[in-house]
Formats: sequence, C-alpha cells, structure tokens
Amino acid sequence: MTSYSPAVTSYSALERQVSYHASLRRAAVRQAVTRTLVVVGALLAGAGAGLLPLEAVALGIVIVLAIAVWRTPALGAYLVMGLTPLTTGIDRGTLIPVLRPNEALLALVGGVLFARWLFGLRALNGGRVQVDTVLGSILALALTSSVVPLVWLALRNEPITSDDLLYTLVIWKYLGVFLLVRSAVRTAAEIRWCLLVSIGAAVLVAIVAVLQSRGVGVVINALSHYYVTNGNVDALSDSRGSSTLTLPIAVADLMVFNLAIIVGMWLYARMRPVLVVGAACMIVAGTLAAAEFSGVLGLAVGVLVLLVVTQSGRLSKITLPGLMLAVLGLWPVIHVRLLGFQSTSGLPVSWTGRLFNLRNYFWPVLREGNNYLLGVRPAARIPAPHRANGFIWIESGYTWLLWAGGIPLLLAFIFFVVSCWRVAWSAARHATGSQRVAGLATVTALAVMTVLMSFDPHLTYRGSADALFALIALTVISPHPAPPNVPPSLRPPRPEVIHVHV
Repeated sequence: MTSYSPAVTSYSALERQVSYHASLRRAAVRQAVTRTLVVVGALLAGAGAGLLPLEAVALGIVIVLAIAVWRTPALGAYLVMGLTPLTTGIDRGTLIPVLRPNEALLALVGGVLFARWLFGLRALNGGRVQVDTVLGSILALALTSSVVPLVWLALRNEPITSDDLLYTLVIWKYLGVFLLVRSAVRTAAEIRWCLLVSIGAAVLVAIVAVLQSRGVGVVINALSHYYVTNGNVDALSDSRGSSTLTLPIAVADLMVFNLAIIVGMWLYARMRPVLVVGAACMIVAGTLAAAEFSGVLGLAVGVLVLLVVTQSGRLSKITLPGLMLAVLGLWPVIHVRLLGFQSTSGLPVSWTGRLFNLRNYFWPVLREGNNYLLGVRPAARIPAPHRANGFIWIESGYTWLLWAGGIPLLLAFIFFVVSCWRVAWSAARHATGSQRVAGLATVTALAVMTVLMSFDPHLTYRGSADALFALIALTVISPHPAPPNVPPSLRPPRPEVIHVHV
C-alpha cells in the first residue's frame, strides 16, 4: 500500500484568503484615491486662494466632504437627512448656480458613492442593486411621471417647455434619495443615527416655524434673505410657519413624520423620556405653527395610525394632554386661522380659491378629449400673468396624478403605496430596534401622505418628500452585523492541510 500526503486547501479557508486579499486591494484603492484628492485639493486651494478666496474655501469644503463620505458612506446619509430640511427652501441660483443647496449635496454624495461602486468599494448592501417591489414601484412612479407624458406630448405635437422638463425630474430626485440612503446605510446603529439626525433637523425647523408664526422679527428678517418663494416676502408674516422649507404644509408633514420617529424611539429604542417629551412637544408645536388645516388633519391621521399600530397604553394616555397643551401654547396662531371660517361662504378664502382653480382651469381640461387617460403635461402648474406669483398650481394631489401622467401614473402611485405599506407594516410589527422605528414612521408617513393627497400633491413636497423616501429606504435595509473588533479576524488564514493515507 502506497502512502502520500498531498496538501489540500479547504474551500472555506481559500474563500477567507481571497476575501482578505480583496480587502487589502480595497484598502489600497481607498488610500490612493484619498491621497489623490488631498493633493489635488491642496493644489487647487493654493492656486485659487489668492484669486478667488470664497470659491477656494467652497472647493475645500467640497473636497473634505467627498473624502469623509468616501471613507464613511453612512455620513452621506446623515448629511442628506440632516441638511435637506434646513436648506431645501433656498431657491436655485441663490447660493449655488442652477441647483438648490440640498440638490447639490445629493449630487455630491451620490457621485462619491457611485465612484466607490466603480472602484469596487461597494457601499451597497450585498454589493448589488436588487430591484424588489419597493424599488420597482418608485421606478414606475418615475417613468410614468416623465417618459410617458413626454412621449404623449410629442405624439400630440405639443410643445415641451422647460417647466415640463423640470417637473419630470422630481420623482427621479427622490429615487436618488432612496438609493443613496439605501446604499450608504448598512448597520442597525447607522439606521439609528439617521433617525436621530432626522429628529434633530425637524426640531430646528419647528423652532423656526413657531417663532416665525408668532411674528418674531429677527427670525422673519433672517428668513427674508434666503427663504423666500417667488420673491413674496409678505408671505413670511402671515402667521404661517413656512420655516426653512418655505412651504407651511410641507413643514406640517415633516413634523408628523418625525413625531412617528420619536414615538418609535421611545417605545422600541429606549430613547430617554426627557428627550422624547421635549422633542415631541416641539414637533407638535411646529405642526400647529404651520397653521394649515390639512396639517392638523395629517396630525390626527398620524396619531391615529400610531395608536393602532403600536397598541400602546402609554401612548394613548399622553396623546390627548399633549395635544391640548400644544393648542393652548399656540392658540393665537390657531385663532387667526379659525377666523377664515367666518366668511360668507363659511370656508376660508384659500379653500374657495382652490376649488375655483380646479373647476375653471384643470378639471375641464382633463375631461376634454379624455385627457385623464394619459394626462395633459408634466408641469403641475399653468402660467397666469395676472397672478402675483405668475402661476396657478394644482392644489389637489390626485388631480395632479391624472394631469401629469393620467391613469398610468395613478396606478403607479397605488402600486407604490401598497408595496411600501406592506414592507413598512411588516417592519413596524415584527422587526426590532431602529428598523422597527423606521417601519412605524414609514407606515405613518404613507398614511398621512395618501390621505392629504386629496388636497395637495404631498408626494412631491420638498423636504417632507425627501424624508418620506429616506424613511422607506431605512425600512427596506437588511442591517449587517456590526464589524468585529478583533483585528486577528482580518489576518489571512493558514492553509488547512489534510493528510490522506491510501
């Protein structure tokens, strides 16, 4: 009988070795790119500091942010979720040419993450983009709100305006928010940080809204420099808290979404009660400071959903007293809004004006030639030179769906709500920790948005829509376990030798 001992390397050991060498290559690429960015940034900053100092400083900030996001992808999600509510009300061209500051930040972070993907340093969970029902529903929304109406306009030989093109990009932008958060966030701890950042930003927005609604001159003057829509400075002093979103109803939506996060953090993530009470009171006050009746309706829907989903006795006991305290604190603002019901029609002027516009400018056009089948055009407004702001907007979300994309866009919206609701409901009921909080907030946000779409196109409101799509992304993430703290686990394994005797 012959005896020999061939060295046979096991598959698992070989797999670990390959993984180790791949991690070394990724680290080398990371270091090379980081060094290149630092050198290029230093050269450009040195060359431009004397000629264009402000531009040089801005470029330096961009490079630092790019390096930080390259090294820590989750930081990109924190920046987008934290800075978007604070900057989205700044008009395009005010600080940055063409783009709003939050759109420029989204492009920067998305570009860095895409570059990581090209270099093989995938931040995306699992390294691949999986087109599940949620992502598919958002893609359906994007396509039916852009490609379908543009093709329909071309077939009818209708002119395609710049306004049409801008509106076709809206859902694509929110798809970008969804993909960015979904690809950058990997662990439960990072999901928790995203939720905390969202709460912090919402509290700041609420503080500004409350002070603005109470007529604090310093706040109104500060907002008048950058946060003015269509040059209408007077709108800052009409007892409505538009805050840094420049849209009161979007402020109310953002508040309700974050109230759901706060409740979830209190019930499922052990957030300190003192912080919960303080943040919740400020958020409810911000909702009422927006002084929108649909915002109050959204708050009622949100609280009802929270009570049903959580089935928490503690929450039910504090809900009514908390709302009463908020109403008492902001009664002067609420009283001003209630005066609108003392008109001859019994309705506020804003409501009668909304119905007049729908009945005279939009519904007749939808009925004409069955335009509701494939829509009229992507732009959600029509020019009106006789108006102060130059446009008449569609103040009905479901009318906007039919106007912009017809039946295909309406069906895509229903598919989107159902798909996201099923995933979020499952997370809110069966997940644990921060992901359960994200599921609860997403369920609440979807319910509020779907109900309030009867009044306005809440699906696309800047600031609140960004928060909605970010929450959906946090809900569908499959958190990876935290990386081990033991460095030897990264060491290459020794070949496993098996002695075979024949």
